[in-house]
Amino acid sequence: MILRWNRRPEGSTWGDFGADDVLGRLNLLTPEKVREGVAEVREGLAIPLSLPLDRPGGPVLNPSRRPPVVRPTLRRGRVNLNCAMSELEPGLTDVMCDDLVVLHTQYSTQWDSLAHVGSMFDVEGDGTPRPVYYNGFRAGEDIVGPATPEHAGADSLPGPSTSSAGPLGIDTIAQTAVQGRGVLLDLRAHLGDARQPVAHAQLTEIMAADDVVVEPGDILVLHTGFAQHVLDMGEEIDAEALDRVGAGLDGRDPELLEWVTDSGVAAIVADNYAVEVFPARAVDGPASFLPLHEHCLFRLGVPLGELWYVTELAAALRERRRSRFLLTAPPLRLPGAVASPLTPVATL
Repeated sequence: MILRWNRRPEGSTWGDFGADDVLGRLNLLTPEKVREGVAEVREGLAIPLSLPLDRPGGPVLNPSRRPPVVRPTLRRGRVNLNCAMSELEPGLTDVMCDDLVVLHTQYSTQWDSLAHVGSMFDVEGDGTPRPVYYNGFRAGEDIVGPATPEHAGADSLPGPSTSSAGPLGIDTIAQTAVQGRGVLLDLRAHLGDARQPVAHAQLTEIMAADDVVVEPGDILVLHTGFAQHVLDMGEEIDAEALDRVGAGLDGRDPELLEWVTDSGVAAIVADNYAVEVFPARAVDGPASFLPLHEHCLFRLGVPLGELWYVTELAAALRERRRSRFLLTAPPLRLPGAVASPLTPVATL
């Protein structure tokens, strides 16, 4: 077995699923795990878990991420919206519509692939940190980008792509179908709406109170109420008010990170922005900007889902005194992309 590294991060899963592994903990979504999810279907009630993809509205969460732009295409120089085909070819009865979308893949309900966050790490063991991603895939070799800003951002459209997330891209995740058993933890029911970090002690207390058990290969889904506030605000988003709502995991809590490792969870999803409290609290010395992202995406190969809408699901599960369900959540099979929007579905 030829590895891409001589030294792997402490506590990582690098190499555990093979030298060329690109799926991380999604390897745990086995047929048996899918059957466990299917076994949770009792009523056939399907609940969509996506925000409208033009929410939250404007660049309120991240100035570099914008709402989708939807436009009609052109057909022989004519606007392809309510286009009477008879005007192009006499005798045709069709009226056609066709469109295109300029889409920021991490604007709304999304999956982050393992190419989203890497780290400066001494993979060669020679004392020199290098920019690498999960399982030692290299920045600039496996995950490549444009040489100049002119080939990045929406202002450069149209034109061919000059970047690729390579083997760790979202299309790799899409090929697994991302289906299995979801387990919901209702943080909002216990903590309310205030923005606050959730450390390991609180997490385990809430799990015990609601009799929630997470087993290896499960997908953990966190309900904080953040996405509900986004919807309730409608077209007028109050960025300052939104910044005060929605609990998040405390990425600086080593016991919480250890729990994520030991739990064997295949992926973590939240209805908030970033899953973890953002920004993370300051610490002395070099540290990750997004410590939970670094731990999950870089060390463990655990994909993260952000800005899902799970309030309806949380209410349905609480009414039934349940926490488990079948989750079907494939991203777009978009080669080269780092992330993807999606419309996940929970089935009870």
